[in-house]
Amino acid sequence: MMKIALDAMGGDRAPHDIVSGGVHAARSSKGRYEVVLVGDEKTIRAELDKHRFIRELPISVVHASQSVDMDEAPAQAMRQKPDSSIAVMMKLHKEGRVQGVVGAGNTGAMLAASLFTLRTVEGIMRPAIGAFLPRGRGDVTLLIDSGANVDCKPVHLLQFGIMGSILMNLLFDIEEPKVGLLSVGEEPAKGNETVVEAHGLLASAPIRFIGNVEGRDVLRNKADVVVCDGFTGNVLVKFAGGLAKVLSSTLKQKIGGNIAGMAGAFLMRHKFRKFIKVFDSQEYGGAPLLGVKGTVIISHGSSTPYAIRNAMEEAYKLAQKGIPQRIEAQIRQLKG
Repeated sequence: MMKIALDAMGGDRAPHDIVSGGVHAARSSKGRYEVVLVGDEKTIRAELDKHRFIRELPISVVHASQSVDMDEAPAQAMRQKPDSSIAVMMKLHKEGRVQGVVGAGNTGAMLAASLFTLRTVEGIMRPAIGAFLPRGRGDVTLLIDSGANVDCKPVHLLQFGIMGSILMNLLFDIEEPKVGLLSVGEEPAKGNETVVEAHGLLASAPIRFIGNVEGRDVLRNKADVVVCDGFTGNVLVKFAGGLAKVLSSTLKQKIGGNIAGMAGAFLMRHKFRKFIKVFDSQEYGGAPLLGVKGTVIISHGSSTPYAIRNAMEEAYKLAQKGIPQRIEAQIRQLKG
């Protein structure tokens, strides 16, 4: 049975919501994978005792005597806390004792531990975080990078496009994912020096590059993968999340004040829930870290048990695909 590790101590509402999410994942896995909870064993066992009928579930616990705070400096945490739940989780993955890891704690520490322990795929200069954003037809666009690299060189953006294309091909069975470069205009000469040079590199790469895309195109059906630096991507992801919340609250007010009759109210509430579900980040679980030798899912600090369950499912699916090996092969082909 495949094993997926979960940092039980990381997150705004850890360990309660994280352990609950792990139990939820174990129930829904139906024997496909085992949930390995990593952290203070006594604390985790106390949380598990709050759940009924878990004795037969595929759940195990690995003790870690330390944990990384959400606002702690990543490099300092890696040096001073070698037995943190994040560090132990990454070590388990490197040793092959688990096939994927999920963490909703300190993002910087997750990045640092991934680089320090798992290392990058040969040929990849910098790993990148891919965020899934909803679009018109009910499917998703991958935005890469969404926060790992604030400053990027053109070659980094080239590699982001290649990694994103491989992920969308393997995860969603898209034969030739459309890759776009985020810029201020569609023309190849539009954008800063980095974007203009990256356009030329992507145009020559063995991917389906469709050219520049603008901000208005991100949530449309124009591209399957949108490439940008981590600063821009992180701002865009957080703006999209804030917009979804504004839409939710506004629609609740409008629906509540303008519906006559119980039948109409029930129908609109149902449609409203389906609409909001599309834009709810909890549906997508977490963001994969591409470019490292392993399967790493970085979840939001405010993840609910439902989001953690979805992140575990995502890690399981990615672990089956052999994405690091495919990325390495593609980069080797590009060098050749």
